[in-house]
Amino acid sequence: MASGKLRVAVIGAGAAGLCAARHLLASPDVFAPPVVFEASDRLGGTWVYTEESGEDAEGWPIHSSMYHNLRTNLPKEVMAFPDFPFNPSLPSFLHHSDVLNYLESYAEHSGIQDHVQFQWQVDKVRPGWKGTSSPSGWDVTAKPRGPESAQHVTEHFDAVMVCTGHYASPFVPAIPGLDSFQGLLLHSHNYRHPEPFAGLSVVLVGAGASGVDLALQLLPVAARVVLSHQGSPVRGLPEEVVQVPPLSKVTQKAVVCRDGSALLAEALVLCTGYRYHFPFLALAQLGLQETDYGVGPLYRHLLPPQHPSLFFIGLCQQICPFPHFHCQVLFALAVLAGRCPLPSTAAMEADAQAQLEQHRSRGGLARHFLRLQAQQWSYADELAHQADFPPLPPAIREIYEAVRASRARDVATYRDRNYQLQGPNTWSFV
Repeated sequence: MASGKLRVAVIGAGAAGLCAARHLLASPDVFAPPVVFEASDRLGGTWVYTEESGEDAEGWPIHSSMYHNLRTNLPKEVMAFPDFPFNPSLPSFLHHSDVLNYLESYAEHSGIQDHVQFQWQVDKVRPGWKGTSSPSGWDVTAKPRGPESAQHVTEHFDAVMVCTGHYASPFVPAIPGLDSFQGLLLHSHNYRHPEPFAGLSVVLVGAGASGVDLALQLLPVAARVVLSHQGSPVRGLPEEVVQVPPLSKVTQKAVVCRDGSALLAEALVLCTGYRYHFPFLALAQLGLQETDYGVGPLYRHLLPPQHPSLFFIGLCQQICPFPHFHCQVLFALAVLAGRCPLPSTAAMEADAQAQLEQHRSRGGLARHFLRLQAQQWSYADELAHQADFPPLPPAIREIYEAVRASRARDVATYRDRNYQLQGPNTWSFV
């Protein structure tokens, strides 16, 4: 390592980790080449499709939630990193394999591959000491993944960027009687193909993106598809998809809804989201705790106020992911480079609490704090202003909002449209 340059560990080689590595490599005057720890044998994170589910042949949990026919629910025109567009010949709504190809091209273009340590599992990230009386940087302990036991290796870094995503640890709600169900039971994380559900009466729990998408996927093969959720009826779903209230309990062969109605069920698919999971961090030691919404308090949804050289990239939900990662990474690197001075620890903790209170004052539930939705644009603008980098082009927001409105009108057909970016402020339908 060149003297005086900051050494940064990146945990995860999915989209967020690749973005972090790309921008670290683009600032060789400040940062040494990053070390990217990736537990699997290839880059791409959740965009790596595998037929396997549950655990792999060596007993490691399968990270990806991709299913065979998944298409993006955002167009490529707003999905792209701002400095690396998708191939314009592709349709707006992509098969997951096109996104993985894009990430691989992004990594190749940026020279990231040589800096990824594949099949290395990070076990511990702890504040380092370097022989001083106060913490200095981070000690990252990792070991190679494989059938044979290997010795742990600990390296010291000036900063750590946690880019492990939040689509790998399924959340299973505490529905009374769930353990007694005798039919096919799985979380959407483990769904791959519709064929195993052929001829079955299927109940899907949750009407988020995966619940709605699986309803459309299963309808042609299942005997019946029921979508259980607490919101208003989803517009655009075929009338053959029966929409019912949330479940109050599950029996051996049926489900009971909160309105008292009972439905026979031969398969139950939990489209109930995911838990944040950071087994390599001692949260309390960092001034953090598990919360209703994940982990906090974090300044700007990014860093623990007591340890401002640790960054969580991509915790937020209901966002435009790749541009969001781009803004968070540029903010983090500006902080590390000294171009973006942070407030005091107390001020950052107060700011994080104030943001939560504002969310609640708008009627938001605490557990939905990280669902930015329309707030994502002001959030990105604030990061850009504070760290002095170019804001996201306005056309990205406009296309995103147009797609959101189209999806709300008809979830079955909104992907039929194609969009075109004509400049930072202009776009059109194609």
